[in-house]
Amino acid sequence: MAHTTTVSVIGLGYIGLPTSAVFAKQGVRVIGVDVNQHAVDVINNGDIHIVEPGLREVVANAVKNGLLRATTQCEPADAFIMAVPTPFNADKTGDLSYIKAAAENLAPVLRAENLIILESTSPVGTTEQLEQWLQAARPDLSFPSAAGDNADVQIAYCPERVLPGKVMEELVLNDRVIGGLSNKASKQAAELYKVFLRGDCLLTNARTAEMAKLTENSFRDVNIAFANELSLICDKLSINVWELIRLANHHPRVKILQPGPGVGGHCIAVDPWFIVSSAPEQARLIRTAREVNDFKPQWVLNQVLACLNNCDKPVNEVVVACLGLAFKANIDDLRESPALRIAQQIAVTHGGRTLLVEPNITQLPSALEGGELVELGAALEQADIIVLLVDHEPFKAITRAQLEGKVWVDTKGLIDG
Repeated sequence: MAHTTTVSVIGLGYIGLPTSAVFAKQGVRVIGVDVNQHAVDVINNGDIHIVEPGLREVVANAVKNGLLRATTQCEPADAFIMAVPTPFNADKTGDLSYIKAAAENLAPVLRAENLIILESTSPVGTTEQLEQWLQAARPDLSFPSAAGDNADVQIAYCPERVLPGKVMEELVLNDRVIGGLSNKASKQAAELYKVFLRGDCLLTNARTAEMAKLTENSFRDVNIAFANELSLICDKLSINVWELIRLANHHPRVKILQPGPGVGGHCIAVDPWFIVSSAPEQARLIRTAREVNDFKPQWVLNQVLACLNNCDKPVNEVVVACLGLAFKANIDDLRESPALRIAQQIAVTHGGRTLLVEPNITQLPSALEGGELVELGAALEQADIIVLLVDHEPFKAITRAQLEGKVWVDTKGLIDG
């Protein structure tokens, strides 16, 4: 895509906005598209609506230099990158409604020689489904399934592979797996990413690229499930799981992960279900790992309820503090967060006060209106029961002295480890 002068990024969330920023930083004109008018307004003012280290400065400079502009409607561009959500339905199948809506927004402005790249983590076959939606909307244009390298519009799949909190660094350094619906699409997408990418571009077909992303996150999910299952077993056998893992990891070929309150985020907690729904008879280990990790928040809640019932004063007078709501440390992302689910259930089932500490947000989501957002110091002072759910940096400084006389449930090994 040597002649690409304008890139449109559809979806300006945790992946789309950083991607827009790194393109703009290299002098590419970027049109960001999002259905959230508030996000559009914030970005056009040179600010950001999410928490990601290093992002605000790049966005501010890009907007100031006229290289980044946000809007709610797609506009003509040379290349389009889709980074919209792909949650799962109640039956654990992929919800492609956001991709379909993006396709409908995009179709009217498509023109010959456009490149479309889907980045959203998706079930196998989604890129082909995207092509079918666009083909139906624009029968005047040819697409790879019929015309291959000679198609008017080329389509590829390239999943993001970044860690929240390090997105600006990893977008540039991490290798990319790129799967086109034609060889030309793969090569064009690779050329586009090389505008900012220092890592390698690994070319394949769309289905393999889709499966690669699901495989990466399922691998991590299975390994986390092993650690979480160990924590359940160790609790039953009165063994300190943190010490156990530390000792076992001294074996030269063993590297057990750390257990937690469950698995969250838009990827690891979701992607394995896409594999399970595609091959339910074959994906037995992946399904079991998901069930183990999905059960862990309920197990933590049961631990808290047991503490409540053992208190020496009426349950409705007991103050519970939940430390952390995000799905991982030092970010504001609450998507699929087990900590959030646990805090919700505590607030609903506990008749007394529920204090919530989340240093990366300033307002509670509506689902937690029964709780009180407070500072860490107030929570440690006022609470009878402390529930450590996320290993945010400020929480690592908590000492046993600060918890004297209190009961705690430690899901991250900050105190018990």
